[in-house]
Amino acid sequence: MTLSPPTNSDTWIGLDNQTLPVNEALEWVNQPECGAVVLFTGNIRNHAEGRANVTEITYESYEEQALPRLEKIAEKTREHWPKIKRIVMLHRIGKLEIGETAVIVLASSAHRGDAFSAGRWCIDTLKKTVPIWKSETWEGGSDWGLDAQHINELDELDLLEPDGGNL
Repeated sequence: MTLSPPTNSDTWIGLDNQTLPVNEALEWVNQPECGAVVLFTGNIRNHAEGRANVTEITYESYEEQALPRLEKIAEKTREHWPKIKRIVMLHRIGKLEIGETAVIVLASSAHRGDAFSAGRWCIDTLKKTVPIWKSETWEGGSDWGLDAQHINELDELDLLEPDGGNL
């Protein structure tokens, strides 16, 4: 799959084993009516709980389920924050090294409150509902990440209520 922005949608989702296009996503999500663009990047760090000197992470995904779940997160985001203009959720799969970006989430809107709330909800919900798993390699071993969890259905989650105000 190539990570190219859509031309007929305000939602850009994807999984790929290539470097994520952070700058291109920032340009794409920014629109003339948007005074706020929130960007989250999740980067590979050199440690995990009880695992010093992590050297690499490998992500695997059940793509046939992951992509529809990402679409559903975007739909739910728009239901709860209808002023959101564009949403980006892109995740790497495959082997990544320390410092590389594993996931990006962007949200744009007229005001920062909606963009911050929607962006945070997107990344938190992605982590809970999208079938993407990581294997860590560290000094002394390798195994699945300790923060792995049961994949929840989107309708099982308590949705955050939008604050309704313009900040």
